[in-house]
Amino acid sequence: MAPLPCALFTWLARTRPDPACTVTLRNGLHARRLLLLKSLLTRLERQQSSIDPAVRERFRRHWALLEHAERRDPAAVRDVVDYPLTGAWLAGALTLPEGPALDRRLAHFGGIATTAALRAGCDLRLTLDAPTGLLGLPGLGTLHCPDRRAELHARGRTVRITGGRSRALLLRRGDAGPHRPVGAGPGWKALRPLPGGTAVLDDLDPYRVPTGGIGAVTLPAADRATVAHEPWARLWQQAIALIDGTDPGRAAEILAVQRVVVPLAPADPAAYDGRRPMSATLRAAPGSVLMSLPAGPHELAEVLVHETHHTKLAALHERVSLYRPGDGGLHRVGWRPDPRPVAGVFQGAYAHLALTDLWRRAATGADIPAGWRRRAAEQFGQHRGQVAQALSVLLESDELTIAGREFAQGMRDHHASLGTARQSFG
Repeated sequence: MAPLPCALFTWLARTRPDPACTVTLRNGLHARRLLLLKSLLTRLERQQSSIDPAVRERFRRHWALLEHAERRDPAAVRDVVDYPLTGAWLAGALTLPEGPALDRRLAHFGGIATTAALRAGCDLRLTLDAPTGLLGLPGLGTLHCPDRRAELHARGRTVRITGGRSRALLLRRGDAGPHRPVGAGPGWKALRPLPGGTAVLDDLDPYRVPTGGIGAVTLPAADRATVAHEPWARLWQQAIALIDGTDPGRAAEILAVQRVVVPLAPADPAAYDGRRPMSATLRAAPGSVLMSLPAGPHELAEVLVHETHHTKLAALHERVSLYRPGDGGLHRVGWRPDPRPVAGVFQGAYAHLALTDLWRRAATGADIPAGWRRRAAEQFGQHRGQVAQALSVLLESDELTIAGREFAQGMRDHHASLGTARQSFG
């Protein structure tokens, strides 16, 4: 890829949203996704003696289907390949040892290739393996397949999928550009959209959360049976409106970057109030936010800004190395009880700098709801000093690259421009 323009690098350090930055980072993530897919293909070609020939042949057929779909509609295929949870599946497929677990995971590639072909408008008639009893079509939904296989027939606008007693009838819309088939049927569960953009609530993808769960309390993925769509859709709409009224560019950036919300199940629902929602961004699945249901739109707004900047910094670091890997020391930060390596300090400082920027605008802007204004002023006062301390740790570290030091300096300059609570609020 071409070097990252200096102006975009500087702008990213300020955490400010910009469409050109978003496009550049998404292009970088797409290039990495293609590289990892090719790495998987190469792995299967080189390990012919240890992987079942039938598994390799099935993968080869699905790869050919993906290529066929791309020739027909590259944009539609790119949308499926770049689906955040495709990255989560791919990470496991690259690292699992040879054996039944890898064979089952590779079968999911059939769902990926088929989804791409359906989105591209291809006519199809094929049989798909579903060794887990579930056929997943990323970004669309899942079909329960007790017979562990499904027959799919797509012609024109109509898509029929049959898996034993389960079956689905999907219709492909005729509008221009990449589009998602929609439909229903016994055994079929479709993803549910979030309002105001293209993001979906994904409580179905089999690889949406790592096996061990997320966070120190290892929250698992929430099951569809426990996830009501209405609270998520309502809070999402309210949070986006809150951010848009405070900083319209940030709202547009979130809608462009975040494609998936993955609900997590609280360990103790009776004791959980959502005021400190658990959230995470997987490095393998940028563009998806894994989170427990927050208490209200203020909390969700902050999570969306926080996790968007984890995605931005991770995407930038893949393209321009900001720090060196190694066994460096651990450092205390104000927002975590446990000491963090430099990579964690960098990620946390960047996300909290973006939040500090948001809180200052919310606390000083016109026509801001009173509750949001008060919360923003409190959060700004609490976190501004913590970000300053973390930036000092970064700039004193010998683990940063030259580019990383320049980026951290840009973060510090922006932090200084935000002023103090006394300067900002009188």
